[in-house]
Amino acid sequence: MPDSLRTLLAFVVVLGVLIFIHELGHYLAARWRGVHVERFSVGFGRALANWTDRHGTEWRIGWLPLGGYVKLHGQEQPGDVSEEERAAWRPGGTFHDKPVLDRAIVVAAGPIANFVLAAVLFAGLFAFHGRPMNDGATTIGTVVEGSAAAGAGLLPGDRVLALDDEAVTRFEQIQRHVQPRAGQPIAIRIQRDGAERSLTVTPTPRAADGQGVLGIAGGAVSFERLDPLTAVVAGITHTGDIVVQTLAGLWQMIAGQRGTEELGGPLRIAQLSGQVAELGLVPLISLIAVLSVNLALINLFPIPVLDGGHLMFYAAEAIRGRPVPPRAQEIGFRAGFAVLIALFVFATWNDLTQFGLFRWVAGLAG
Repeated sequence: MPDSLRTLLAFVVVLGVLIFIHELGHYLAARWRGVHVERFSVGFGRALANWTDRHGTEWRIGWLPLGGYVKLHGQEQPGDVSEEERAAWRPGGTFHDKPVLDRAIVVAAGPIANFVLAAVLFAGLFAFHGRPMNDGATTIGTVVEGSAAAGAGLLPGDRVLALDDEAVTRFEQIQRHVQPRAGQPIAIRIQRDGAERSLTVTPTPRAADGQGVLGIAGGAVSFERLDPLTAVVAGITHTGDIVVQTLAGLWQMIAGQRGTEELGGPLRIAQLSGQVAELGLVPLISLIAVLSVNLALINLFPIPVLDGGHLMFYAAEAIRGRPVPPRAQEIGFRAGFAVLIALFVFATWNDLTQFGLFRWVAGLAG
């Protein structure tokens, strides 16, 4: 299969699963709290397929697979719709008439569903494929001759303990740390023959995309299959670990301890999906689980427009005993939308920089 087609199909599958589960969380919570769901859409734009179930909900698959949504009955405020639309609302089934707790449950259910998806996928991998053993997970298997690692004195069998005083326990953590630091010295702490040593290595830029590489590969990873109960506990624990690691990485970016070039958008997710899909089903499932955690966390950020922003307004409503004034909500939503656009542009800029587009343009310019 051509690389471009594999990347496109993998991206559609990964994004489709994440969005479907997220919106399914909103849908199930709305049904539970007695809110009628008018439409459940995966994708935007003209419908490629649609049908209506016995509850009156239209299920739709849009031609543009870059998101999705659940349309709740009476989600708009009464003042924002015409009298004809208000007259058609179902008594007791409108979203805005529900108590603040019910509305918060419906909104929070989307991110919660993504956390559950991650835990279930990890549990399934640990039960059927096995959990990677931590021992030796960062042990170097091979060192490329003439590489940055060879020049720094790294040898097969060395176990990497920390990079720039940041502890690492998995080989992918080494990759994430090294890739954005081409040409930048990295302090590396290793264990060799039972003793710890400190070295300095400077990653070299890869010709294809300019990302930093050391020229090392991990050793063979061993897996331990878990019984169903232990796998469930391990899946939940691993999901929690990823939450902590993600928030810690974000805080390091805010504090200036880590570069923001690691932030990626849809283009990088598409590229990563294609690369991981080439490795097989297990790595692809693992990627979906990790991205599901990230999607849940992003949606819980207290930014108006996102689920976390709505929950912030509902918390204020619960404390005040009345909704936040419409004008304040409007200002908040506009500011939140501006923040999202800025983050999208910044992430896309990072993606294009990583792909080498600007170096290519500079080369054309002379």
